[in-house]
Amino acid sequence: MVYCVEDDASIRELALYALTQAGIEAEGMANDVEFRAACARRLPDVVMLDIMLPGADGLEILHRIRNTPGLSRVPVIMVTAKSTELDIVTALDGGADEYLTKPYGMMEMVSRVRALLRRAPDWGNEAPQGSSDEITIGPLSISEMRHEAFCGGEPLSLTAREFDLLLHFMENPGVALSRDALLQHVWGWDFAGGSRTVDMHVLTLRQKLGEHASLIETVRGVGYRLVSQ
Repeated sequence: MVYCVEDDASIRELALYALTQAGIEAEGMANDVEFRAACARRLPDVVMLDIMLPGADGLEILHRIRNTPGLSRVPVIMVTAKSTELDIVTALDGGADEYLTKPYGMMEMVSRVRALLRRAPDWGNEAPQGSSDEITIGPLSISEMRHEAFCGGEPLSLTAREFDLLLHFMENPGVALSRDALLQHVWGWDFAGGSRTVDMHVLTLRQKLGEHASLIETVRGVGYRLVSQ
């Protein structure tokens, strides 16, 4: 189930139509009150959340989602009419997994939602007792089954997309990964202008790595790589 929280009725209805035509169950809400009521009835698998909403805005709602048991790991796509780097980074740093800038294409929107839905069923899974899939490279360690990541022994608070990105880097240490390859393997889609999405997520991931940010190197003319320790 995809919840589309958008106060513009025309945009909301168009998004819902595109999703349902793609075979994706979706429901629309105009504000935070309606969103809260919908969550009380049924938890979503993905949330599309407009930033500019009456009452509580999208960033406030995102903050609450990330601090609410049962909702905290639900993937969120922020939808905004703002397209500056600061606005996008603010949304991603606040816990958003994706962003769409208005006006956005319906095919692109459906593709991003599908990519998140493919991952959604695994997000609440616990690792089997006694098993370990941990990867450790220098100060970084990550476990896909436990959905945990650490840097210098301290837990990293990552969005689902940042987690997937770091995992892919750690599964390919020392390998120069192009932006197109990252889009295909981490996001599960490709579209014109997608490289900016990769750059924004690498930027926020580096911020969270703090003094170890340099472990993710920019490979000029190609993309990025994780420094092999």
